[in-house]
Amino acid sequence: MSCSKKVLVILAEGAEEMEVVIPVDVMRRAKISVTLAGLKSDENVKCSRNIVLKPDTALASVANDIFDAVLIPGGVNGAKNLADDVTVGLVLKKHSDAGKIVAAICAGPTAVAKHGIGNGKKVTSHPSVKSVMEEAGYDYSEDRVVVDGSLITSRGPGTAFELAFAMIEALINKEAVEALKPGMLIKDS
Repeated sequence: MSCSKKVLVILAEGAEEMEVVIPVDVMRRAKISVTLAGLKSDENVKCSRNIVLKPDTALASVANDIFDAVLIPGGVNGAKNLADDVTVGLVLKKHSDAGKIVAAICAGPTAVAKHGIGNGKKVTSHPSVKSVMEEAGYDYSEDRVVVDGSLITSRGPGTAFELAFAMIEALINKEAVEALKPGMLIKDS
């Protein structure tokens, strides 16, 4: 049985594989309906470590839909491709304006910043793009995951599980997160 929550993950060439696959996998385990949308099409996408992922659909086919959350993965080139895309900006703005969750990991927050989402909010990112986020006017934190209202950010591949759990907690509840951890052998620190 699935829950009624829907998440859009936008996949661009150069994305960091773990920052795509881990959140998609974990949210699907929580019975969240996750749509992996290819930026340019529904054809295979080569990621940053040359792993090829197959999107469920093309972004253009779901760009007018409203989801409960949108996730922007990192990877320097993937984030740049998302930052430079007008449709991504429109999707993020529509969701942000509707109070939906916008999440980004690693270099992904730079795409959120480029599209003017959540200006002034508390965020984190990969350390290599910290200055970009500060120059864009965000309140920067070095926490592994930062939740500021409907904006959720995380630092990199090693925080992908934590980002997924933060999204599940925001979309469903903390109990849904705790129910997943034993079967996945997640060790709480």
